[in-house]
Amino acid sequence: MNIGTTDYHTAGEPFRIVTSGLPPVPGDSVAERRAIAIGAGGTATAPRPSALDDVRRLLTREPRGHAGMYGGFLVPPDDSEAHLGVLFWHKDGYSTACGHGTMALGAWAVDSGLVQAPADGSVQVRIDVPSGRVAATVHRAGGRTTGVTFRNVPTRVMARKVELTTPRGPVAVDLADSGACYASVRAADLGLAVTPERLPELTAAGRDIRAALADHPATREVRDGVYGVILHDELPDTPNGPHQRNVTVFADGQIDRSPCGSGTSARLALLAVDGRLAVGEELRHESVIGTVFTGRVLGERAGGVLTEVSGTAHRTGEHRFVLDTDDSLGTGFLL
Repeated sequence: MNIGTTDYHTAGEPFRIVTSGLPPVPGDSVAERRAIAIGAGGTATAPRPSALDDVRRLLTREPRGHAGMYGGFLVPPDDSEAHLGVLFWHKDGYSTACGHGTMALGAWAVDSGLVQAPADGSVQVRIDVPSGRVAATVHRAGGRTTGVTFRNVPTRVMARKVELTTPRGPVAVDLADSGACYASVRAADLGLAVTPERLPELTAAGRDIRAALADHPATREVRDGVYGVILHDELPDTPNGPHQRNVTVFADGQIDRSPCGSGTSARLALLAVDGRLAVGEELRHESVIGTVFTGRVLGERAGGVLTEVSGTAHRTGEHRFVLDTDDSLGTGFLL
């Protein structure tokens, strides 16, 4: 196995783009390719072994990756209107949406020359993901990429104040589907605050909430179940609108180092429904490590809330990973 990647981080969250060495990915659309990658009879977090999944494991496990690694397989778009398609993956499987990954892909598409861009100005990169078509507008100045704005599929608010029983006590959560379904809860309602020191407790709380929602009636219409749990703090408003800090716990206890791109869309829709965020206002959304996304509500479309999220993405390296046939660790291990 010989795999080439270009790595980015978006506000601290890694995104590993596989640029060479990928086995064929069958399917007629990005969504179908994801379903095939998962495997008939498998699940999003327990796919059947395949050559494609060997690559995912190789790149998300030690000694070549780590449990917090995230990335994407480049695949053909659904039609000629998009520049590229992608299958998002993490240590537990394949996700339907990824805002920070979309932003990294936009930067990569311009930085690599796949999409031509002006030295000064902006260009839109259209990307087909399993949840639909999204866009990354890449901003440039002096021949350098300075930022990316991610426009998501419409976000639907699924349920409000869903009562749950957790080991930390009862809690009410809100559900919104922004390409993947997120449950939102105030950290203070669980006696917590979004700080690095409380991260083990926040992670445990996120896993408990996701488990409590697994068979809940409120999630019956949610594809693939609840993907992530957003625990957030309310901070003093800025002159432009609300200000929050969050940590998103997704998959099986994975932590988003960024403010979470798709999760920010979920928060924007909930704030809009509550009348706390109007068109023209901004959400300043901080991560647990202090990085920032700026989110805006653009209006409504297709029965949902149309959102965009701005941040920065930076290249961190280019790599060629190999798997020696005599390596007893194979595709690696997780701790």
